[in-house]
Amino acid sequence: MKKTLFLLALITSILTSTAQQNQDASVENSTSGIQTGLLGIWAHSEYKLSNSIALRAELGFDAGAFGDNFNDGSFFILVPVITLEPRWYYNLNKRVSKSRRIDGNSGNFISIKTSYHPDLIIGDIPNNTNFISDLSIVPTWGIRRNIGKHFNYETGIGLGYIHFFKEKNVYIKYNNNMLALNLHLRIGYKF
Repeated sequence: MKKTLFLLALITSILTSTAQQNQDASVENSTSGIQTGLLGIWAHSEYKLSNSIALRAELGFDAGAFGDNFNDGSFFILVPVITLEPRWYYNLNKRVSKSRRIDGNSGNFISIKTSYHPDLIIGDIPNNTNFISDLSIVPTWGIRRNIGKHFNYETGIGLGYIHFFKEKNVYIKYNNNMLALNLHLRIGYKF
């Protein structure tokens, strides 16, 4: 009797673990948090579109220095940014099969980061200077990993396109359309 119960328990545990490994891993239905890095602070939410695709909506401030020289006449500014970014988390099943975490959408991703900067700034710039709004579309590869239950870090890199919305009586030294680089390293808190 003991051998039968032991054998039944062993078979049940094997079948349960096999069934769990064969299930499709999935992004969370929704997750939100805040992130910060060297170049700003952002609040974000991600919403599940399919098992491996989430739509990220982000609102925050991108930081930057403006001017020719930090010692003479340079200005530190914050610019509001609105971002929509579909993300494909392509390695969730592999992470689950290796018993790695996928909570909080922890995994590798490929995305199309679409960001809009309005012509608003927080900070001081010279009177004869205008900040011009822009729209960028940047295909990006990145990773997100969890640190404990609520903290995470994220890094990504991508190269894409940026368009500046020229205003009347404004001279743009270069073309309105340029290459845009997305290079980020952030640490965040998941709610």
